[in-house]
Amino acid sequence: MAKAESLEILKESDFRRELKSEPRAGYLFFGDEDYLKAHAVRQARELICSDPTLAFFNDMRLDAVDFTPQKLIDALTPMPMMADRKLITLSGMNFSSMRSHDLDDFCEALAELNNFDYNLLIISVASDCLDTGYLPKKPSESLKKLAEHLTPVQFDRCSTAKLTAWIAKHFEHNGVQATPDLCAQMPEYCGHSMFLLANEIDKLSYYTLSHGKKSPTLDDMRLVCSSEEEYDTFAFTNAIMENRTEAALAILADYRFRRVDPLFILSDVMRVICEMLAVQALTAEGLPAARIGATFKPAIHEFRIGLYQKSLRNTSEQRLRLALAACNAADTTFKSSPQNGYTVLEQLICSL
Repeated sequence: MAKAESLEILKESDFRRELKSEPRAGYLFFGDEDYLKAHAVRQARELICSDPTLAFFNDMRLDAVDFTPQKLIDALTPMPMMADRKLITLSGMNFSSMRSHDLDDFCEALAELNNFDYNLLIISVASDCLDTGYLPKKPSESLKKLAEHLTPVQFDRCSTAKLTAWIAKHFEHNGVQATPDLCAQMPEYCGHSMFLLANEIDKLSYYTLSHGKKSPTLDDMRLVCSSEEEYDTFAFTNAIMENRTEAALAILADYRFRRVDPLFILSDVMRVICEMLAVQALTAEGLPAARIGATFKPAIHEFRIGLYQKSLRNTSEQRLRLALAACNAADTTFKSSPQNGYTVLEQLICSL
């Protein structure tokens, strides 16, 4: 762990070690690798809330879209049900744009954490939503204020060697044998974001198995996967539909970094949802993937139809239509409000 002006900053491995022994009352997840943050939250959830029947009492999830400091205090107060501790997670906060007095109000609510020792609070911040200053020597004022109540945990991007090993394990988990050369090439072709890589690995795995093969080739990767310069709206839309807020915000942060027009992003999300509705209806009629793909103009490759069908197993028609209605409302906001386009998309993500 590192020290910065007496500011203690943990690494991911430090957090995992503490989680298994004596976790502290509150943690602030920040840094470039949003995938590892989401994984760490899942680990905490599995440990603290192992009984899903008690999740209503012991797994409290707060979102920035309707957050107030009082809601945090209300979440801290109740005791856990038939357990020693309960987990409270807060996602979607943008401390970079938060006004000073709002941050003070937020920290005042955080101070209540000390009065209830049965809570584990994790606030996970997307990579571009917290100005950290110049670490390790000069942390920002915002980070220092938050660190008075929470233990900061920094999630750095993985080295290429670690990323290559992780890619191989992910393929293996999917029942696919990927060569070391392909695993090393994927970050160069698809980029180093673990969220995006996880999606590309799943796409390539499905394509490989659907063609009766055990090992993908580099040509398969170039055919199926999105390159670093491309944007996979399906990954973004899928994260929204599956309530993976951190994943969706991470992909949105990547769009923002690349300065993609927010209206273009929204229109693409609406296109994907409409395609998913059509695939859902045609699948219910019993059409095979190849015929479903051929009904679209231009045609959609059957492996992508298969990805839609896999995603649709966990998504109802009603949820798709509600999401489409929310997108239409966001589109109206785009055209009638001076509000920042990315803010509108963040609100869309957190509202679904």
